Amino acid sequence: MAVTFSDLHTEAGLKSLEEYLTGKTYISGDQITRDDIKVFAAVSEKPGSAFPNAGRWYETVSSLLAASFPGKAAGVRIATGAEAAPAVESAKAAPAEEDDDDLDLFGDETEEDKKAAEEREAAKKSSAKPKESGKSSVLLDVKPWDDETDMKKLEEIVRSVEMEGLHWGASKLVAVGYGIKKLTIMMTIIDDLVSVDTLIEEHLTVEPASDYIQSCDIVAFNKI
Repeated sequence: MAVTFSDLHTEAGLKSLEEYLTGKTYISGDQITRDDIKVFAAVSEKPGSAFPNAGRWYETVSSLLAASFPGKAAGVRIATGAEAAPAVESAKAAPAEEDDDDLDLFGDETEEDKKAAEEREAAKKSSAKPKESGKSSVLLDVKPWDDETDMKKLEEIVRSVEMEGLHWGASKLVAVGYGIKKLTIMMTIIDDLVSVDTLIEEHLTVEPASDYIQSCDIVAFNKI
């Protein structure tokens, strides 16, 4: 059954998340899923000490995602409601300031000036489109043949796969039963350069990797 959270930027919303996470490590199941990533994106910052379960969950998800995004973040805060209004007004005011030098000697903005300003804005938006990341964050389960498989060697084989646009991130071993553990590993890919299906079929489940790896499953696949 789907779980619904709302207003996670408020104390009431965080309280509902805190209660839900009692006795749980992740939103769904015993490992990170796309549910965790969705909720993580809706929580603006780490919950305070009044929400220990939510805070612990936030730190866990943050640490797993951090390895997949090695760049230094400047810090972005998503405003809501009235908070967003000043930013909108500021954005509207900026073009007027930039166009001061384009005003004629009589202080009136001509139709040509307005058209030129519109064309500049359109050019800025057009030039910005190719800069979109086109990346995805993928969580992969790599399963061994049995409990005698050398999991350290298995992970070395996985990480030895190098492709343009592929970056391996954080990993951990998860028990699946009967003494067998699977490798859960994060990776970031550039969509136009890396196919996850090709990665699995042509690199991870063929010899010599297949001597250690029985199968691979995509647990979560999210656009960045």
